[in-house]
Amino acid sequence: MSEDYPIETRAASAGPKSTAAVVFVVLSGAHKGTSKRLDDKLTVGKSTSNDIVLTDDTVSRSHCEIVREGNGVRIRDLGSTNGTKVDGMRITDAFIQPGAVIKIGEVELAMRVEASRIEVLPSDKDHFGEAIGISLAMRTVFAVLERIAATDATVLFQGETGTGKDVLARGVADAGPRKGKGFVVVDCGAVNYSLIESELFGHERGSFTGAVAQRQGAFELASGGTVFLDEIGELPLDVQPKLLRVLETREFRRVGGNTPLKTDVRVIAATKRDLLREVKLGKFREDLYFRLAVVPVTVPPLRARREDIPALVEHLLKKTSGDTVMSLPVGTMQALCAHDWPGNVRELRNVMERAVYMAKAEGRSDVELVLLPGPTAGGGRSYNFDVAESYRDTRARYDAEFERNYVQWLLARHTGNLSAAAREARMDRKHLYDMARKHGLRGDE
Repeated sequence: MSEDYPIETRAASAGPKSTAAVVFVVLSGAHKGTSKRLDDKLTVGKSTSNDIVLTDDTVSRSHCEIVREGNGVRIRDLGSTNGTKVDGMRITDAFIQPGAVIKIGEVELAMRVEASRIEVLPSDKDHFGEAIGISLAMRTVFAVLERIAATDATVLFQGETGTGKDVLARGVADAGPRKGKGFVVVDCGAVNYSLIESELFGHERGSFTGAVAQRQGAFELASGGTVFLDEIGELPLDVQPKLLRVLETREFRRVGGNTPLKTDVRVIAATKRDLLREVKLGKFREDLYFRLAVVPVTVPPLRARREDIPALVEHLLKKTSGDTVMSLPVGTMQALCAHDWPGNVRELRNVMERAVYMAKAEGRSDVELVLLPGPTAGGGRSYNFDVAESYRDTRARYDAEFERNYVQWLLARHTGNLSAAAREARMDRKHLYDMARKHGLRGDE
């Protein structure tokens, strides 16, 4: 059969099986690289009234039309001079599949299907496990965790210290099928370098100095349950491939052992570090990162969700005061909401506990005094900085001791990022660096 012989196909089953976004991309000619999404109908031709305009001499003014029909995509030639071809075959009316190349005169188009994205709507709940949050940011986190908790997906929590990553991790474990089957925590940043492998996988008797007895590691102790790898960003590079192997094969060997042991655990990890940045710096294995970040969740800092502070304060007040009924004056709540909380929820909890204990010690039922931790100098003098005020104007209000406290506060706001800190303070980065160096402070750069 000649390739120029007009044929007609009406096999509706040849079309896409979903209503995913369909895009047509121009592959050749003067308009190469342009694309157009198909909603209901697209017209193709030389005339500027078409949806896809092809200014080529081989293209007719109204050359063809492409339409959605049910779950399929249909193309019709509109009596063009040089015809319409699909994958080299001339057609008058046909259903086409994703990946098909369409020749309009001498110009080629390709049909592609865009990957569908699922939008996760915020949860209608203001808590997940023991974590509390009414803000949109936290309810979006809750929505993701509510969906994946019932699975065995590996979760990676990232966020500043004190944001509640450990609380969310335990919430995931408690909401899943492994609830009550063990929750073993390994703090990768707190375990001695020489013992981290034993902490994870256990060791045999005599495998190293001090190994006087056989010991089970986290992956053995938590069998059937969950292993929570806190501060995974601190895991030594030489241990990372061994962890990767366990995640991929579900097998491990104790230190000094030869027998492979099976493990059936769910892994949840957390870190305050930006692991992608660590990967680029060569401090964390890329393959391990992607194996851990099956479901990556970034927990926002408390200063980015201030609307959560009143609910957290009320919860902490009730939890700390116990059976004693205590109240919080409006001024105290305003002070709490105005603070930046570099230590996040952990810092807020410490402040509330201290305030309640002081109130109880003095026999008061109202929590009037909250000692906000922050830079102090010269007999306990405290500073309240305003991000809306420039560096020069702020410094004018304080004496010489101000400089060190300001730089310390500024770097803490940006987790040591000198460039971001300098931009916010509207000052030269080099000058900020010199000031930090002078006072023995260090940025992250």
